[in-house]
Amino acid sequence: MDQVRVGIIGMGNMGTSHADTLAQGKVKGAKLTAVCDSFPGVLDRHRGRYDAEVLRYTDLEELLSSGAVDGVIVATPHLDHPSAAIRAFSKGLHVLTEKPAGVYARQVREMNEAAAEAGTVFGIMLNQRLHPAYSKLRELVQAGELGELRRTNWTVTHWYRAQSYYDSAPWRGTWAGEGGGVLLNQALHQLDLWQWITGLRPQRVRAFAQFGQRRAVEVEHDVTAYVEYVGGATGVFIASTTEAPGTNRLELSGTRGKAVVKDDRLTLWQLRQEEPDFNRNYKGGFGAPESWRIDIPVDPFPRKQHGGLIQNWVDAVLTGSPLLAPGEDGLHAVTLVNAMLLSAWTDDWAALPPDEELYVSLLKQRMAQSSGHVEG
Repeated sequence: MDQVRVGIIGMGNMGTSHADTLAQGKVKGAKLTAVCDSFPGVLDRHRGRYDAEVLRYTDLEELLSSGAVDGVIVATPHLDHPSAAIRAFSKGLHVLTEKPAGVYARQVREMNEAAAEAGTVFGIMLNQRLHPAYSKLRELVQAGELGELRRTNWTVTHWYRAQSYYDSAPWRGTWAGEGGGVLLNQALHQLDLWQWITGLRPQRVRAFAQFGQRRAVEVEHDVTAYVEYVGGATGVFIASTTEAPGTNRLELSGTRGKAVVKDDRLTLWQLRQEEPDFNRNYKGGFGAPESWRIDIPVDPFPRKQHGGLIQNWVDAVLTGSPLLAPGEDGLHAVTLVNAMLLSAWTDDWAALPPDEELYVSLLKQRMAQSSGHVEG
């Protein structure tokens, strides 16, 4: 194969953007050959947007069985990602799905099992992994520049959403329509990066959340979570869609110094002497290890990173090169979301991995009582 024929499943904002990227020839080795959306009138709105040879389907099964595609990009509402991906794997197709891969961890495991059985390439659209500041910070952590990590704090409250955003569609901000709020919909990128950069997996979490206090929504719109890692390190994660002006600031503190990413800039404070050594040898009163501030140069932040993830997925299909965001990694952030929500719902600590049966049961109770509907 020297070219991947790609179909888009779901022609909303993101699906249309991905289709445009492919149709405009911005992904080497890929060609847009089909689009699919079951919502009445959606494909009519795109009439004439793409070449006449791009096939149009309102039935997913017809697309998957058409023989017109080698792989698909799933850009449907969250709750439909697992079923669409698994059906595509059953046809031997490669899949790149929008985040989140699923609403709860068991779904993501089933997706990975289906991909493994089919022997096809499965990627997640975790495009923030291409952010130069975060990828550089990951390099520093892996190189041991911060020493042993002791604290990881992320305040990500720049996801402001007014009530009009939630009112724009009946499914927005509902359990039945989205399966979650700020953690699953907006801040999932940061939850993924948090673990991808540090290499740490929390062992338990205590989370506090607001559900509908500041917006007329069902899902969480404000969350403060405290996590504990094996070995004694701790972390705090704060996310909100109701704060203005918001903040996006990641701070990692280790035995050899501290790093901060804020406003797309990376700053490193490097200790002259590791903190445990200083503490063991210092005999004064209020002294502290000497440190140097270093502004780490990073490449300009590319505002559109989705094309880069599509290119990476296509390259993996054609050449077997490694995926930047493989399907297995889609499990980490979703597991953490599940644990945070379970902690908030039960007003107690949640272990990681959380009690899946309890989580799914409580989620489905909320979905059954939800006002949100996705009709199609």
